[in-house]
Amino acid sequence: MQAFRSLGVPASVRQHVHIKQRERGYDEATMVESFVVLNALGGDRVDDFAHLREDAGLREMLGHEIPSPEAARQFLKQFHSEEKLEQAKQQRKPEQIAFIPEEADALAGLGEVNRELVRELGRRCPEQRIATVDQDATIIESHKQQALRSYEGERGYQPMLAVWAEMDVVLADEFRDGNVPAMMAPLAVAKRAFAALPETVTSFYYRGDSASHEKELLTWLRDERRADGPQGPIGFAISARMSEALHRAILQIPEASWEAYGKADGKEIRECAEVDFVPGEKSEHKDTQPLRYVAIRIRPRQEEFFADGQRVKHFAVVSNLWEWKPERPAAAGGTGRRRGRSKRCMTC
Repeated sequence: MQAFRSLGVPASVRQHVHIKQRERGYDEATMVESFVVLNALGGDRVDDFAHLREDAGLREMLGHEIPSPEAARQFLKQFHSEEKLEQAKQQRKPEQIAFIPEEADALAGLGEVNRELVRELGRRCPEQRIATVDQDATIIESHKQQALRSYEGERGYQPMLAVWAEMDVVLADEFRDGNVPAMMAPLAVAKRAFAALPETVTSFYYRGDSASHEKELLTWLRDERRADGPQGPIGFAISARMSEALHRAILQIPEASWEAYGKADGKEIRECAEVDFVPGEKSEHKDTQPLRYVAIRIRPRQEEFFADGQRVKHFAVVSNLWEWKPERPAAAGGTGRRRGRSKRCMTC
């Protein structure tokens, strides 16, 4: 809480988060701080506020009462907009099932609070001039009746997060239903993430799993005069979606070209190699620099099979970082969709 208050978060909440109806006696800053305390102490539901209210020492340390579960629940409801939800439903295409509603004013205000927090961190750490945006959608299982099934079959939600990897802080987030594909509109979150970075950052990178291998996002990352983003190069390494053509190209790589990379874990052999592959994108401009593809091969150390019956697994990373040795984009891009987030960064 000392860090929370020292960084000016309560004042930022009072400025940007305005709830039309709230429990008398609790302002927005107190409510947000109470939720931070709840998470810090391991609470995962609003009913856990009842236990915190019984702790007189905690109340004295904070200098304010802990809200009741019902007050907390009513506060959270103010961040939901049924009107925005219906608008998103009406605007989806006939073949679409999933949709992403626009954020309500209160939720957008909370996003601005987070951006001010990141800017303050930049002011206090001006020597951190490199920023790698690590973007990923993470499935959170839920048994709520409204929760929809994800591509893995479980009910829950699939929020999109963009993290400043070197600082380990969230730059942007987008709450999504469980049935929203991870590759649906990743550019919007990426733009907000780069916009949240402080002015002290001068070198920009991006990493993502195969959900980020999406045309609009790649086009934006490659354009050094991009709209709604930093000007100049953004180095990226993204797990490529495996097509039949790409897989054929990987199988044609000479055996001598494969090189070991990463730390050996005793169970698997990880190797990478340059792959001669041109996807033939029709939208390419003649002056656009070609993309680089780095193949990844994973084999068991013993003559065994993986659980799916394969003896060898192939992945690939697409990148614009031609000056790096193959193992660097291979390690940065990862080997497929991550559940959760790795702390590796582009500059490690």
